[in-house]
Parts: sequence; C-alpha cells; structure tokens
Amino acid sequence: MNWTDDVVGLRVFEKMVSLGSMTAAASELGMSLAAASKRLAKFEERAGVQLIHRSTRQMSVSEEGMMLYQYARKILDEMHRAQEAMLEKQERVAGTIRMTAPKSFGQRRLLPIFTEFCQCYPQLKFELDFSDEVKDLLGDDLDLAIRYGVLPDSRLIARQLLPNRRVLCASPSYLEQYGELHSLKELAAHRCITMGISADTFWQFDHDRIAVHGHFLCSDGEISHQLALQGLGIALKSYWDVAEDLLQGRLVQILPQVATASAPISVIYPKHREQSPRMRLFIDYLLEKMEELQQTVLKDLEQKQGQTES
Repeated sequence: MNWTDDVVGLRVFEKMVSLGSMTAAASELGMSLAAASKRLAKFEERAGVQLIHRSTRQMSVSEEGMMLYQYARKILDEMHRAQEAMLEKQERVAGTIRMTAPKSFGQRRLLPIFTEFCQCYPQLKFELDFSDEVKDLLGDDLDLAIRYGVLPDSRLIARQLLPNRRVLCASPSYLEQYGELHSLKELAAHRCITMGISADTFWQFDHDRIAVHGHFLCSDGEISHQLALQGLGIALKSYWDVAEDLLQGRLVQILPQVATASAPISVIYPKHREQSPRMRLFIDYLLEKMEELQQTVLKDLEQKQGQTES
C-alpha cells in the first residue's frame, strides 16, 4: 500500500509534528500512545524515508519530514474543507432532482407543491418532465417518477401517494343534451373521449369490460379533461384529475355505484437514490402534501353530500 493511502498515519504524523509530542498527538486523536506510535512507524515505513529522528530522550523531525509536514497540513486542511462542504450541502439540500409525472397530475397537483417547497429550499433545482409517456427511470437517469399503479421492478422502490380510482364523468350540458346513463352497456351509444392509439377501445371496470367508440381520440390526458368540461363527451378519468370539477358541479360522475379497477398513485425511485438527503426530504414532503390533499377533498365531499341531503 502506498503511504498516500494511509490517511490515519498522515494525520498522526501531522499531529506529532505540530504538537511536538507523540503523547499529545495520541491524546488529540483519541488513540492510545502505543497505537499512535505503531501507526507512525508504519507510515514512515511506507514513505520509504526517515521522517523522525529517535533517541532515548526525544524525537525530532528530519529534513524530509519537515518537507512532508508542509504538504500534510495542506492535504488535511483540504480534506477538512471538503467534509465541511459536503455537510453544508446536505444541510442546504442542494443539488438537482430529475423527475417525471403524468401531465395532468403534474400540472394540477405538483406545481403548487413546488412553490412552497422551493421557497424553503432555494438551493434545490428540478428538471421536470410532465408527459403521459412512461419513462425508464434507470435508462433515462431520472431520480423519481409519479406513476399510476406500481411497476414490478426489484431495482425500484414504490411508495403510495394517494389511493385512486377512475370515474366516468361528463358535463351537465352533455347529459342534458344526450341523456343520463343507467347502465354501462349504454356507453356504446354515447360520445366517448378515449386515450391511446385507437378510437375503438375497451374501458375496464371491476366486473365488466366495455367496448366504446371514441368520438375524440386523445394522446394527452389534459385534452380529454378539457373536452369533457366543454360538453363534448364522456371521459374515464382519474378521480384526482377531476375531483374539484365534481365538487363544483362542472362535471358529473356517471354511474357512481360502478366500481373501477384501483390504480394507486405512487412515487417510484431507484434503490440507490434512497439515501440522498434531497430525495428523502422531497419524498417526505410529497407524502405529507398528498395526505393533506386527500383529507381536504374528503372533507369537501362530505360537506357537499350533507348539503345535497338537506
């Protein structure tokens, strides 16, 4: 092993020279005198030159030792500054988080969260990709993703942000013009707003798989949301995309008694990013805010139901 690899030995040597005593150096470093002396002897052996002149009464530093001491001070000072800089960086939660999320959820639920979070941690930067394309976290070097459902990948960690369900919904004006539905089979006769690559598709419910024909085919979830608000058709949306619209009456839930397959909204991230201070802080913040959102919406829903019953 090269002597430059022996940081402890270098530290013992520097302390011995600066304090002028092996006993003082050992005490400063919290080592026994025997352990410190052994470390120094090994360090000197690896250096390949005599750093210390020893006699029965005292120890003195050789010319080579004094030259090495000047470098040792600089090396250890730089290491100390590097350690302080890393600690300060962790305390400031600096760095960049690269994340992806579904477009509608990102715009509607995440952007307000960034406002408060970034005011508290101005040193933290974000690279945001809000799109309905499912990105490869590891292949695209992303720190985290917000996803509907949990993808089976042992290299990833998933933590649920919100329970979720999909709801059939349309505007009051659409239902007034085309009539209300009494069963899922009636979807075949209605104007549906579909997502994907084909207007002819299937909508999955817990106990039924219903064929629908899209009068509007969308590649963007937010477009389907806006089309529904404009009274142009029936959409099958995540509850959290349309919760406020349902509460405010801009959209009406169709066949609320019909259950849809549950696909929780989760934050997903690679295992090797779990220990990053900025990742831990931001994920904990997301979990807290999503819990607050859930409680607020449930409270508003209870109030609306109470007003309807009265």
